[in-house]
Amino acid sequence: MTEIDWHTSDQPVAYERAIAEMENRVAAIRAGTAAERIWLLEHPALYTAGSSADDRDLLAADRLPVYQTGRGGQYTYHGPGQRVVYVMLDLKRRGGDLRAFVHGLEAWVIAALDHFNVRGECRADRVGVWVARPDLGPGAEAKIAAVGVRVRRWVSYHGVAINVDPDLRHYDGIVPCGIADYGVTSLMDLGVSATLADLDVALRATFNDHFE
Repeated sequence: MTEIDWHTSDQPVAYERAIAEMENRVAAIRAGTAAERIWLLEHPALYTAGSSADDRDLLAADRLPVYQTGRGGQYTYHGPGQRVVYVMLDLKRRGGDLRAFVHGLEAWVIAALDHFNVRGECRADRVGVWVARPDLGPGAEAKIAAVGVRVRRWVSYHGVAINVDPDLRHYDGIVPCGIADYGVTSLMDLGVSATLADLDVALRATFNDHFE
């Protein structure tokens, strides 16, 4: 099957349910019984710990529920106002290059942000998408999108989380992605009034340029 199934959840999805559904879909994609899927959703407010998470980076363990997860990366926050994009693709169809896939996710987010006149950038030493914040001082920048993926038999899952208008105060409970020297931001924090649906339109408009 080659047509990608784009699915949007209108209500926050429990983290355990999302993991179970992704695991089932990945197995079906691998078996050739289901189409690839892009799943757009929100989670209730929570923290997740990736495979490289350092317990010292969980600063407030009793603030929100904490979930261990098999994706790459360290601690991150998910919650209302953040667009989580779970990307279940057959990477063998796309060259079988995991590093190129991660760069493709970053480039995709950057292209979508460009629709809102926000310049996202990659950093060679930091995964994710960053924006300059000269208003906070010389050289200041902040993370607007996190990337964390897992691959099973060359089918990807997990994906990206893009801050539209989440409660940024929840990031105070962790060291996001293990990086203490930079902050986090969102479209709203940058003065852009956009909805999750607006971002979804931009993501769909730019997807094929990076993955097809």
